[in-house]
Amino acid sequence: MKKIIFTGGGTVGHVTLNLLLIPKFIEGGWEVHYIGDKKGIEYQEIQKANLAIQFHSIATGKLRRYFSWQNLLDGFKVVWGIFQSLLILWRLRPQVLFSKGGFVSVPPVIAAKLSGVPVYVHESDLSIGLANKIAYKCARKMYSTFEQAASLTKVEHLGAVTKIADAGVENKEKLAEICAHFDSRLKTLLFVGGSAGARVFNDFISQHQQALTESYNIINLTGQADLQELSKNLYRVDYVSDLYQPLMQVADVVVTRGGSNTLFELLALKKLQLIIPLGREASRGDQLENAAYFVKKGYAQELLEENLTLNSLEGAVQDLLQHREKYEQAMENSQEIKTLDEFYALLKADIAKEENDKKR
Repeated sequence: MKKIIFTGGGTVGHVTLNLLLIPKFIEGGWEVHYIGDKKGIEYQEIQKANLAIQFHSIATGKLRRYFSWQNLLDGFKVVWGIFQSLLILWRLRPQVLFSKGGFVSVPPVIAAKLSGVPVYVHESDLSIGLANKIAYKCARKMYSTFEQAASLTKVEHLGAVTKIADAGVENKEKLAEICAHFDSRLKTLLFVGGSAGARVFNDFISQHQQALTESYNIINLTGQADLQELSKNLYRVDYVSDLYQPLMQVADVVVTRGGSNTLFELLALKKLQLIIPLGREASRGDQLENAAYFVKKGYAQELLEENLTLNSLEGAVQDLLQHREKYEQAMENSQEIKTLDEFYALLKADIAKEENDKKR
């Protein structure tokens, strides 16, 4: 049986594509393994998805672009993680390793390079993260959501691979129960902040709950179990899976961070979106770049976090609604979405070509 190892973690964005691809490879008869941190979000997400794969936990250290004494300790963790990954690779002897990035992916990617295992990498953001800059040097190919510099000869631009399905709304009973608390005369705003960026939205909604629910129906994906609430014009929930797309479809406007996975999901749904990206103090600035790209393309509005007030939010939302046709037409004309099946076929073809080249 052919074997493939997936790696990637640290945020949901570094796991999502892996979770979509894994069932495809299992259906294709592959034995699937995952290398990550058992304390990380990648392990939590795999557990939630109930995937029948073997998870291998390794030591990992955060990669920083600035001086910190913690870099010394984390450097030892990375080296130990490489050694652990080498042992896993030598024991399993996989045909390929696929990395979605994040600092947890660095040890297995380096170990795969040292072991002669072909590495394929996916980069979602406009600017390549530090972990994937390292991975690029070890990779046979890097697939990118955004166009990259021509000098990066191993990069293939393919657009976004989203988990948005074409099927109709599921969980109609649960959705009807939620919407029964909503005022049909009001527009519906959905706030989704991702694993790292939800707190600002949560605090903002808690602070302005009365004013917001007088003007809109509010859906808030919080990531916090203690904020669960279903009341007049308000639905707050920590986590959704099957309801994720139906709630997106219910919303008139989605207020989101600047993570590329969510942005392109909204593009696939042709959903009006207000992007409030994480700033450089909380990230490397990739979300600011993603937001600027979407604004330039005419897909979205942007509002900086430091400018987020009740008035600025309402102004941006009203602009989106008033110019709905302009934004929807720009999204309709987009050629930047790839289906999961298209990417799976491409990845399989590249792996097969690699295997055929080895046999020659």
